[in-house]
Amino acid sequence: MRFIVPTTLLLVALLHALPLAGVLGAARLSVLYGIDVHEPNLALLLRHRAVLFGLLAALLATAALRPALHGLGLVAGLASVGAFLLLALLEGPLNAALVTVVRLDMAALILLLVAGLVHLVQPATP
Repeated sequence: MRFIVPTTLLLVALLHALPLAGVLGAARLSVLYGIDVHEPNLALLLRHRAVLFGLLAALLATAALRPALHGLGLVAGLASVGAFLLLALLEGPLNAALVTVVRLDMAALILLLVAGLVHLVQPATP
């Protein structure tokens, strides 16, 4: 049971690190999201988003390794995947690449909820 929270946080960190490749430019962003990203302003916004995902991945990985940060990591992960899933639900039809992201985030949400319950029942000691 003591490995559920850190393992979940590491898996979700890995998932959040994947979009970091988008920092490399519009071509990589197009592959990641299945959309044309050649408009410079959109490319800038999505590249910045990639940086923020990298920072979130670093936070989640750090939280996985420091029991005192497990709660913070779980909240950050839940906020990220929960917000994306809610926005995806409200937005409507998605392309195939984003449907894959939704499926991965749904799996992450389930893992985070289970890990959150474990954390509440058996909090980690620093």
